[in-house]
Amino acid sequence: MGSRAAPLLPLLLALLGRPDPGRAEGCDLQPVTEEPPVTLSYATSTVARGCVSSSSLGTGHEVHILSIKWSKTSVSPLKVFVTPQAGACTQSPVLVLLCARCSATVTSSCPDLIIHTDAHLDQEVTTALDPELPVATSEGQLLVWAQDTYRGVTSYSELRDPLQIQLHLGEDASRPMDCIPQDHFDATPHLEAEVFFYGMKSCSLGDAQSTRAAHIIRMQPKPSSFITEVNLSLSCPERGNQILILQSQANLTWSLSVNNCDIQLLVSGSYKFTHMFSFLIHGALLPDTEQGLVAKALEMNCSAIASYSIIPASTRISLEILDHETVETVSVMPTPTAPTANSMPRVLLLTLQPWKCTDETMEIVIERSHLQLIKDLVNITLRDISCQAEKNATHFMLRTPLSQCGTSLEDRGHANNELILNLAKGAAPQSVRVAFKCKIPRELFLRLFPTAAFEGPQTELEVNKEAFVQASMRWEDHPADLQLKECWLAVPGREPVLLVQGGKARSAGVAVLEGPPSSHGRKIWRFCFTYAVPEDGRVPFSATLKCKAGLQNNTIFEKVLEVLVKDNWRPPNHRGLGLAAVLGITFGAFLIGALLTAGLWYIYSHTRPISKLQPVSSTAPASESSSTNHSIGSTQSTPCSTSSMA
Repeated sequence: MGSRAAPLLPLLLALLGRPDPGRAEGCDLQPVTEEPPVTLSYATSTVARGCVSSSSLGTGHEVHILSIKWSKTSVSPLKVFVTPQAGACTQSPVLVLLCARCSATVTSSCPDLIIHTDAHLDQEVTTALDPELPVATSEGQLLVWAQDTYRGVTSYSELRDPLQIQLHLGEDASRPMDCIPQDHFDATPHLEAEVFFYGMKSCSLGDAQSTRAAHIIRMQPKPSSFITEVNLSLSCPERGNQILILQSQANLTWSLSVNNCDIQLLVSGSYKFTHMFSFLIHGALLPDTEQGLVAKALEMNCSAIASYSIIPASTRISLEILDHETVETVSVMPTPTAPTANSMPRVLLLTLQPWKCTDETMEIVIERSHLQLIKDLVNITLRDISCQAEKNATHFMLRTPLSQCGTSLEDRGHANNELILNLAKGAAPQSVRVAFKCKIPRELFLRLFPTAAFEGPQTELEVNKEAFVQASMRWEDHPADLQLKECWLAVPGREPVLLVQGGKARSAGVAVLEGPPSSHGRKIWRFCFTYAVPEDGRVPFSATLKCKAGLQNNTIFEKVLEVLVKDNWRPPNHRGLGLAAVLGITFGAFLIGALLTAGLWYIYSHTRPISKLQPVSSTAPASESSSTNHSIGSTQSTPCSTSSMA
């Protein structure tokens, strides 16, 4: 069973919209040991270890202990803000700050704040020198010292790599009596910290030809979290061919502040740009596993995962993508600059990514509301300027075959072109050109056509009329190995009819047609058939056309097309008049006919010449032959006309 199911995994994942994890096998994520390619920080109230208690109530002091651990030497001083409850310092607060002789600043409006610390403070503060801070060798010894000295501990928090800490004073009688530290403790609401993240991983495909790199931030869900919006500040180098993937739970909104970044985004949930566009952009459904996210990045033509980071739920994130050709500088929560009028159209198009490819067409769809900030827009074209988008009240739309409008298919599995926005800027018109590529999906496409010209696909199948089917897919690796396995027509209440199997017709009334030659890895199969139902059969009804194609091995791709079976020669079966109305109309017609016949006989009998009546022939005409009815689900014995076989 296992050997047969394994080849079907890529198909199942494709049908579910998930990337094949097998594509990530060549990119094994490992911890970054050299200088990290990004500077990442985020706001959190989750500490490595921590606890709170009510043991300090009534002691005259509330005692807060901060134990800081460092992954590497801090390049900037630690900032600690101590905020009194309701703006008033009701007790003498005590801050115990241990940070292995780091540089720190402590800011508080409480004049009687007592500080015990081993840090180098950058300003003069009131510190308690007696008793002195003990040389605590363990977490337990530190808590015992604080309990013995101040008869209680309000909170204990162990943090890793903080940039700044916001400590809110206040005691809570509902807290436990003893402060017993727990791992990954939620210190809300008395503490919020902004911390650096140094645990990113990376990988690369050494034999890949692309130079595109991906940065992935995966934000872990937080049980019973009320976080609905995440603010992300993003700063990038001026040049670069990169993509940023932001994965989170689907009900989050990402509010992005972008500092003129030329980067492609792939975001779960919805997102917006705080300094550019007010509308929400619907994101994508992203995998929720490490292997799945890596595979997704590789599908986007990336040759390396420059950084992969997993962070807890946060409301504020700062990401600076570094340019290692310049001197690295650490900047946290940069102040983004709004895009210029010239850069806005390009940023918008890279954000919306309104292009989509099938196996034979490229489609561009842009909502007009998204272009309101782009003034003086004349039209939108592709690289071939004769390919101009049509517009209506709500959208710009353009649909073209992949073989036209300057589209290039040289890149494996992708179609390349340029989207051009033509602007009327005074006497000298301007244009904004954005090069793009859209992925050609590796799946089976199934279309139904009314004629042998194979133009104007539809989903209606007419009774007693030829229907033309085209199945196609692209497989750049070995397109010659692709085969059309079988095609069925399934009608409710009847056995499915096998139309084609192994490239040959398997039912009467079916003819396999010669398809056009393969091009750029695309293979096309065509056949036609005629479907008939008995005269008393009920139409319309739904049917299913299903085909399977794949390689010579067990890799199978399946496509299902729902069709509506109709008979255009039959009058619609509307509900008629009631029985009483029908009887009344029939009796009235009979009465009128009888009176008219009597009147005509009276006129004839009084006006005809007197002569002998001629005998009337009694020979009856030959009876008409009855037509032969076909069964529902069968096909006519007459095959598709030879003239339609291309």
